[in-house]
Amino acid sequence: MLEATIDQSLHNKVPSLKFGMISYHHIAIGASPQMIQGRIRYFQEVLAVSLEEKEFTDFEGIAAWRDVFKKLGISASRYRPSHEALYRRIKKGDFLEAPHSAIDLNNFFSLEYQIPVGIYDTTHIDGPIQFKMGDAGESYDGLNGRTFSAEAKLVSADNNGPFGSPIVDSTRTSVSADTTEAIQIFYLNPNLSLEEASQLLERAAQMFTQVHGGVASWKLIDV
Repeated sequence: MLEATIDQSLHNKVPSLKFGMISYHHIAIGASPQMIQGRIRYFQEVLAVSLEEKEFTDFEGIAAWRDVFKKLGISASRYRPSHEALYRRIKKGDFLEAPHSAIDLNNFFSLEYQIPVGIYDTTHIDGPIQFKMGDAGESYDGLNGRTFSAEAKLVSADNNGPFGSPIVDSTRTSVSADTTEAIQIFYLNPNLSLEEASQLLERAAQMFTQVHGGVASWKLIDV
């Protein structure tokens, strides 16, 4: 398991901020099983109906992360937390189609737990990992096809700089069907208790390995 720390400046602004990290070894990524595809599709259909009657901020996880962005000085209207962006797609009827099973489950966890979740190929991470605010001039090629300016944004970084964020992740550490070693980062709802956060990570790890095989270990980073 890679070491991970939270920069003290983040705790000063959001004392309850916490992250979860699951490390996967010897996994096999491919097309999602029909059962998983059906479950994810049904979840999105139910969510779409709910979104017809609710505002985005009626969802506690979206409201919580908007508050985190506000406290960190990030504009939540200009830079959407990734889980809110997924909710907005579904509200428009643009249901999520993933290229493989790892992204399918990553999206499902993000929707179900109402938090940003990222999955990364461990072989492209030069640890340790630090959760911090991006420095001036830091940027990376985002999975959305655009250059992401990490400056003054919450990011996950290794020795080579930022590679992920609760906004958009980098192409440098993206997973593919060839990935066998991965880590998943959960940008947890700060309102969760440590027990609730631990249970969430344990459930996610079990579901992921049921689909992909391999072994998983997880830890909570809150200091």
